Amino acid sequence: MILYRPVGQIELNLIEESGFKRFPPRLAYQPIFYPVLNEKYASEIALKWNTKDSLESLNVGYVTKFEIEDDFISKYEVHQVGDTYHLEYWILSEELEEFNKHIVGNIEVIKCFK
Repeated sequence: MILYRPVGQIELNLIEESGFKRFPPRLAYQPIFYPVLNEKYASEIALKWNTKDSLESLNVGYVTKFEIEDDFISKYEVHQVGDTYHLEYWILSEELEEFNKHIVGNIEVIKCFK
């Protein structure tokens, strides 16, 4: 399955340090990792949230795209959190390391908003 993740500059730097293979651990106040199911929703978050965040995003929003193994992601429920295309998975922060093991190939940056 193809998923998307909006990120800011600091998170992208950490993804780059991993060789574009994994997402960094969540911070203490971030109990859930939210990959989303479509580029439109990821772009909306990157543009409306990351570009307004000077602390963690440095006012830059990126949309990343990656593939996750179907068998692994199928154990999670899809959540609709707004409009019909606001679809995301909720991955507990303590499950992120296992999630990273099921990423197929590299995480790629497909859009940048400033």
